[in-house]
Amino acid sequence: MNEGPANACTIEKAQPEHLKDIVALLNAGATSVRRDKEFATWQDYRPAFEALCSAPEAAIYVALDPERHVVGTYQIHFLKGLAYQGRPRVELESVHVRADQQGTGVGRQMVAHAEQLAREAGACLLQLTSNREREGSHHFYRRLGFDQSHLGYKKMLM
Repeated sequence: MNEGPANACTIEKAQPEHLKDIVALLNAGATSVRRDKEFATWQDYRPAFEALCSAPEAAIYVALDPERHVVGTYQIHFLKGLAYQGRPRVELESVHVRADQQGTGVGRQMVAHAEQLAREAGACLLQLTSNREREGSHHFYRRLGFDQSHLGYKKMLM
């Protein structure tokens, strides 16, 4: 699926050949809570990648530049619940853009893509969390129309 101007990225479901670049993006963007908890070898992520790709309620996408290099990634999860008459909620997670591509519209394009998928699924909302250390990301999400509506908590189990 192509979005935006002719020089924009192509966004498509991630394939096994993208995994090494996806892991590099995840690790480059690790905040303090994840630093030193990730594996050094990208192959260690293969089982989780395969599980995510085969799950009907989730997917991982990549943004590819015109030369088909991975310049961004995000994960999307469709959550079931009773609220909103059972309409799904969509969780956007692990949105990462390669450092040299930040500010070029790649992130905006990926979020628009995720929103389109959420709307097509009849979702009642698109939600995400962002580490409090990522102040630049918070401004980005607010500019895209997200409201900071909740206070989140996590309990690390590893």
